[in-house]
Amino acid sequence: MEIIYLNKSLENVELPPCAATIGFFDGVHRGHQYLLNRVAADAHSHGLASMVITFGEHPRQVLQSDYRPHLLTTPEERLSLLSTTGVDCCVVLPFDLEMASLSARSFMDTVLKQTLHVERLHIGYDHHFGHDRSEGFEQYVGYGRDLGITVVHEEGLRLSAFMNQIPANLSGETAVSSSLVRRLLSEGLVDEAAVLLGRFYDITGRVVGGAHEGRQLGYPTANLDLCCSSKLVPSAGVYAVLVQNGQPAMMNIGTRPTYGEGHPQTLEVHILNFSADLYGQQLTVHFVSRLRGERRFDSPSALAEQLCADAHETSRRLRVASPLFPRTSIPINND
Repeated sequence: MEIIYLNKSLENVELPPCAATIGFFDGVHRGHQYLLNRVAADAHSHGLASMVITFGEHPRQVLQSDYRPHLLTTPEERLSLLSTTGVDCCVVLPFDLEMASLSARSFMDTVLKQTLHVERLHIGYDHHFGHDRSEGFEQYVGYGRDLGITVVHEEGLRLSAFMNQIPANLSGETAVSSSLVRRLLSEGLVDEAAVLLGRFYDITGRVVGGAHEGRQLGYPTANLDLCCSSKLVPSAGVYAVLVQNGQPAMMNIGTRPTYGEGHPQTLEVHILNFSADLYGQQLTVHFVSRLRGERRFDSPSALAEQLCADAHETSRRLRVASPLFPRTSIPINND
């Protein structure tokens, strides 16, 4: 995939006529993958190039200076994942207040038609652009008719395709979305989030010094300082995880309540059957399954006993999950 960063002047670039879609695509989950597969197939059938149009930072960060997103992917991760979808080209727009002030029609004219040569525009089931958020698909179709852009409405990937793999109590949720993935992760449901992402959710951090309590219990941990503070951290608890290229490990996210109150949240990883010094190194953690919630134990020895049980359960769950690493997406029918 060719990645093109447009500058603020939107200077014309040498691009062929294309079928395109536009969005932030946080997580590049299976709903996004479904949409992008549709765009690529439509482009091929009409003799066009295929394009995904996105932004360098979340638009709400431009519009609301105090907005702090909980991202599923860093900008670099997002582009890397988009590059695996089979779409020919990714254009990264320089979203700023000036662009945000454009009407939908002006955006379709100056950016999509004149600059990017979009001939067919695929609109997601819940997508809006332009400063007037009350406008929607019918208005976009009309503007497209005037400008020579065919606007294609795309339904979201229905959640019913996965209902045997995720909780049945997701009231009000009908389609795979980034907000749904965030909800699952915030509830610790990393197994179910992986189903919708098409891969295990991951975070990356640098190993820093800690309190060494795990080492004293016989379970030394690598304490992580997140490389991207905007990235979402799953809810507190103990998880079976894979690190780097598939090494089995267990991770604790929490405030160490056994050692008193008022501690800040820490991210601690114990790599099974591993003892090398990792200080200063970067570590990527892939969440496979949640073992239990965070809890306070009566004593460090009681905690050590539980950690022993956690390690055995981690090994059991990872024996099942390891053949799926790295988990890859498979085609999904939206029936």
